Amino acid sequence: MYRNGHYGVALLAFAPVGVALVSAGAVELALVVGAGTLWLAMLPDVDHRVPGVTHRGPTHTVGFALLVAAVLGGVGLLVGRVGGAALSAPATLGAVGAAVGLLSVGAHLLADALTPMGIRPFWPLSNRKFTLSVVTADSTLGNYGLLSLGVFVTVAWVALVVGP
Repeated sequence: MYRNGHYGVALLAFAPVGVALVSAGAVELALVVGAGTLWLAMLPDVDHRVPGVTHRGPTHTVGFALLVAAVLGGVGLLVGRVGGAALSAPATLGAVGAAVGLLSVGAHLLADALTPMGIRPFWPLSNRKFTLSVVTADSTLGNYGLLSLGVFVTVAWVALVVGP
């Protein structure tokens, strides 16, 4: 997938989390998780710029998603401890960081699994390729369709949960 398709899938992956957070009254945390998920939606494609790392290799795995979640969770804990109660409880910020990591990388993997090239999410434990072969990565219709669907779902849940 290209950037627009990844943004659309990130919005779709965030939707149930956003609904849950807003419904629980944690609107600010929903904004942070949503913005963070979109901001990092392209993180696995850093492999394009790292010499010696194949595209859809190590950065397109469950292990990478867990690593990013652990790093961002640790950053959240640290920020919570340094910032004190003025920001939020360290455990809450740690959970937010971990959620952003899992959602952003997980959504990226899901989007790439829609393409015929697929992904090998359990590498190095398994070389099994997962693909749904729904749309090619360079499909304009596929990428803008996913972006449109993600935006539509986001607007719909915000309108229903937050209301006028």
